[in-house]
Amino acid sequence: MNNQNLLERITFNPQLLAGKPIIRGLRISVAMILELLAKGASTEEILEDYPELEPEDIQASLLYCGF
Repeated sequence: MNNQNLLERITFNPQLLAGKPIIRGLRISVAMILELLAKGASTEEILEDYPELEPEDIQASLLYCGF
């Protein structure tokens, strides 16, 4: 999946989470994913805790923030 396709997973909706960048219209913010990673959570742990997420969503979050 190329970078543009990954970034298309990041959406904005002023009615969800005050317009913060979120994943595919879900109530899961990019910031939350990055916070979990910063605290040491692995991709596998995040996917287990949030089964609606896909591995590409985590990749998209990192790309969106320039990592």
